[in-house]
Amino acid sequence: MESNFNGVLRGAETIDQSCTEIIIVRHGETEWNALAKMQGQADIELNETGKQQANTVAERLSREAGIVAVYSSDLKRALETAQIISARCHGLEVITDQDLRERHIGELQGLVYHDLPKLNPKAYDALRSHGLDHEIPGGGESRRELYRRCTSSLQRIGEKHRGQRVIVVTHGAVIETLYKRAVPEGKHEGIANASIGIIQLSEGDIWSIKLWNDVSHLSDNSSS
Repeated sequence: MESNFNGVLRGAETIDQSCTEIIIVRHGETEWNALAKMQGQADIELNETGKQQANTVAERLSREAGIVAVYSSDLKRALETAQIISARCHGLEVITDQDLRERHIGELQGLVYHDLPKLNPKAYDALRSHGLDHEIPGGGESRRELYRRCTSSLQRIGEKHRGQRVIVVTHGAVIETLYKRAVPEGKHEGIANASIGIIQLSEGDIWSIKLWNDVSHLSDNSSS
């Protein structure tokens, strides 16, 4: 899904009182991202690039009208991104939710991605499996477990903020899962650090995507 970003997101529009508009942000880069190390629920902080990305996405969202709340995973990389954003959005308090954490990847945590098939083929196969109930060895989550917790979190946020616009800062696997909830047969190519998406939750349990994996603010910043 391509972006139609042109300065602000949807600030001039009025949100329908029967729906909630949720701006989904992936956290900025960490050193483990840069090294292609599997983070899972390891509590890794932003690196300098990630902090710059967070400030850039915060600048973009500061021009968005009507933000009433900022939610975040409680893991440092997401929380720090959310705090930088909230400081630019009228100083809103960041509300943390553990159900927005990254997928628990068990024995794969801390390993470099391209080493996984060699170092732990069983866990790697579980990670790559499309089966909903394949748990990753070492206490890792299945796709079904991840789906249940993160979609339930977004549903709670949506029900609390009918007719409003909120920001949610979370992680790559969570965002991919939310996409599948909204577009079960849809396909997309990864989720970039500090990217923005918009999911609209409407009454009747209807989820729709208005914007996805948009990073135009990062390219604009790098060229300025």
